[in-house]
Amino acid sequence: MERIEEDEKIKKDERVEEKETEVLEGISPEAKIPGDMSKLYDQTFQHIAEGEIIKGRVVGISGTEALVDVGFKSEGCIPLREFQGPVEVGDEVNVLLDKVEDKEGRIVLSKWKADRLKNWQKISTAFQEERMVEGTINKQIRGGFEVDIGVDAFLPASQVFTRNLSRLLGQKLPFKVIKLNKRSRNVVVSHRIIKEEEGKKNREKILSELEKGQLRKGRVKNITDFGAFIDLGGIDGLLHITDMSWGRVSHPSEALAMGDEIEVVILGFDKEKGKISLGLKQKTPNPWLMVEENYPVGSKVKGKVVNITTYGAFVQLEKGVEGLAHISEMSWTRRLNHPSDIVAMGDIVEVVVLSIDKENQKISLGMKQVEPNPWERVKERYPVGTRLQGRIRNLTDYGAFIELEEGIDGLIHVSDMSWSGRVGHPSEIVKKGEKVEAVVLEVDPENKKISLGMKQLTTDPWLAVRERYKPGQSVKGKVTKLTNFGVFIELEKGIEGLVHISELSKEPISKPEEVISLGQDVTAKVLRASPEERRIGLSLKEV
Repeated sequence: MERIEEDEKIKKDERVEEKETEVLEGISPEAKIPGDMSKLYDQTFQHIAEGEIIKGRVVGISGTEALVDVGFKSEGCIPLREFQGPVEVGDEVNVLLDKVEDKEGRIVLSKWKADRLKNWQKISTAFQEERMVEGTINKQIRGGFEVDIGVDAFLPASQVFTRNLSRLLGQKLPFKVIKLNKRSRNVVVSHRIIKEEEGKKNREKILSELEKGQLRKGRVKNITDFGAFIDLGGIDGLLHITDMSWGRVSHPSEALAMGDEIEVVILGFDKEKGKISLGLKQKTPNPWLMVEENYPVGSKVKGKVVNITTYGAFVQLEKGVEGLAHISEMSWTRRLNHPSDIVAMGDIVEVVVLSIDKENQKISLGMKQVEPNPWERVKERYPVGTRLQGRIRNLTDYGAFIELEEGIDGLIHVSDMSWSGRVGHPSEIVKKGEKVEAVVLEVDPENKKISLGMKQLTTDPWLAVRERYKPGQSVKGKVTKLTNFGVFIELEKGIEGLVHISELSKEPISKPEEVISLGQDVTAKVLRASPEERRIGLSLKEV
C-alpha cells in the first residue's frame, strides 16, 4: 500500500514538473529565475481570476473524483457526479476556478459551477434576443412546474398549452424565458407562447394557401348544437350543421364524432378575421337538381319515415331528398288525431308525389292516394232513398253521426229526427252507441258528406192533420213539456199540440204548474190546426 502511494506521488510530481516546463516555455526569460517560483505562478495566473471559466484536461480518475489539469502547480479534484455522462482520461473540460488555493494549498475547481455559469450566460442571451430554449419538466409544484433548462426555472400553469398537466412530467419541450433575475436566481418560462407563435405561423400559412372550393383534411376538434369546429392544422374552420349533409341532421353528433379525420370543402374565408366556412355535403352533387326528373308529379315511390310532427310525416326518398305527407293526405277514411296513428319512425311507406317546389326544396306527398278514394264509390253503394242501419258514433248539438263503414259516416240532422220538429238535442231521441235505422237523403262525395234521416222512415203525419184534428174536436194526450208560455201535449207519435197558458184555466194563473203536471193525461179541445206551420192549438179551459 505504501509502495502504491509512493508511485502515485512520483507520477504526480512528474506531471507537475512537465506542466511547469510548459508554463515556463511561455514566460519571458526574465521570469525564469531559479528559486523564484512564486513569481512564476503569479505570472502564469495573473490573467485568470477566481470565478472565471478555464479549460482543463482530465489527467486521472481516482475513486469518485476526476483529476483535472488546468496548467497550475497542482491538479484540481472534481467529483464525478458533476459530469453529465462518462468521463475518460484525456477529455477536455471547461471548469470554474473556484479558488486558486485552499487552506491546504490546492486549487479548487468546479465543473458544475462552470456549466451553470455558461447556462446562465446562454439563457440570459436567449432572454435578451427572445429566442427559445429547451428544457425538461422535472416535477409539479404549487402553481406550476419546475423545469430544468440548464438552470432551475418555473413554468406557471397558466403558461402551459394543455389542460392535461400530469402528462407533461418528464417531457422535453421548447420554452421562452419571460422573466429573468440572475441575482435572485429567478427564471420564469412559458411553453404557451411557443405554441401560440407556432399556431400563428401555421394560421398565416394556411390562410395564404386557401382557395374557395378547395378540399382540405382536418380533425373534428369540437361539436356544438349548431355545427362542428374542424382543426385544419393550426386554424379552425366552422362546419355548420346545414352544410353537413343534403339530408336531415338533427344534431351534428349524428354525423361526426370528436377526433374524426375528415375532408371538407372551403366554402369561404375572411383572412382579416381568420374565419373559415366549411362544407361536407358540397363534396357530392345536390340531389335536388334532378328531383323533378327522378320523382315526377303523380309517380308512386317508396321512402323511409324520418320525422313525425303533429301536422304530418317527413319521408326520405333518397339521401338529401325528403317530402312531407300531411296528416290530411294520409287516409281517405280514418280520423287521425296524430300521424303516429298510422306511421312510425323508420317505416318504409309507399307514397304518391303530389307537387314539387324545387326552388324551396319541398315535395308534397300523399299516402291515401296510393289506394282508390272510397268516397268515389259512396254514391253507388248508398243511393238516395236507401234504408240502412248503423251505430251512433258521435252526438253533437246539431245532430248524430252514424258509422256506415270504417271511415265513412252519415249525419242525421236534428231536424230530421222527428216530424214534430221539437227536438232540442239529439240525445232526446238517440244515444251514443245505439244502433238505429235511417234513410239516405243526400250524398256529396266531393265534400265527403252523407245526409240521413230518421223521420223519413215513416209518412209525415202532418199531411193529414187538417182532416184528423178539426176545430172544436175533443182529443186526448199526454203532457210532454211545460214552458212559461204553456204546455205541449203529444196527441200521437210525431204530433204535438200547444196549450197556451191563457187556455189552461178560467182562473188567472202565473205558471202552468199551478194547474197541470208533466206526464199527466188530459183531454183538450182543438182550437185550430195548421199543417203548413206544423202547429195545433189546444184549450183545456173549454173542456
